[in-house]
Amino acid sequence: MSVLVLVLAVSAACCLGFGFVLQQSAAQRAPLGDFLSPRLLLALMRVPSWIGGIALMVAGMALGAVALGRGEVSLVEPLLATNLLFALALSRRRTRQPLGRQGWAGLALLAGGVSAFILAGEPRGGTAVTDPVRHWVIIGVMAGLALLLTACAKRARLSWGPVLLSLAAGLLYGVQDALTRVSGQRFADGGLAELLTGWQPYAVLALGITGLVLVQSAFETAPLRMSLPALTAAQPLAGIACGVGFLGDRLHTDTGALAWEATGLAAIVTGIVLLGLHPCLPQGTAGEERVDALQGG
Repeated sequence: MSVLVLVLAVSAACCLGFGFVLQQSAAQRAPLGDFLSPRLLLALMRVPSWIGGIALMVAGMALGAVALGRGEVSLVEPLLATNLLFALALSRRRTRQPLGRQGWAGLALLAGGVSAFILAGEPRGGTAVTDPVRHWVIIGVMAGLALLLTACAKRARLSWGPVLLSLAAGLLYGVQDALTRVSGQRFADGGLAELLTGWQPYAVLALGITGLVLVQSAFETAPLRMSLPALTAAQPLAGIACGVGFLGDRLHTDTGALAWEATGLAAIVTGIVLLGLHPCLPQGTAGEERVDALQGG
């Protein structure tokens, strides 16, 4: 594993984690009538802390794109999942809550899971699948699941809505990461002309905007602890599926390696859930008041 890819991916995770905390702090005060509407982004553009959070997220995505250009998606995605550690660190500084057993257990599971998956799988590059059917089937499944989750979130936005929206956004962001790598390869092979004649960069932009609306709507209606864990868990799973499915990423597939890879992914998800439910992540009364307002409306 390249040290440069490691540094880039962890730096991206740091920017993303800090950015998510700032975004949620601003989004929870946004107008409820803008739920799942592009108007929500226009309203948030007037909030300085949200702009700062978006700037950090853009920086994280840029660093992540460079990491994806130099390393396999199946390697970079688990490292990006550590953004929750940085979100927890910033929230802990604000709330002054100790980590306790739950925090340390979540941290150990997330870090250990990432290490186990990478060491057992040893993600490495291979020949990308040229069959367009494979691309569209995998992307279609991810987009279809995201659409289904969003539709369910509209009906359950007072309870599980934020979690479902975050899962949908995570799936779209995982696909976006995969297509970001494809776009980078097209640019490296043929320059700007080659990049702009493909559909991938436009899909990256569309997925980014759609995911942003979903995430901000989740942040708007519930505390960070209800949305960020789902987002953080879904993105690497979708990214790895795309990486192995059509980008040519290769993992060890013997019985022992597969067992450790599955254990690592399970530990990552469990660690994310434990950290996401940690008391230091803001609960706030704002989220409860907004639920009451929605019920009253």
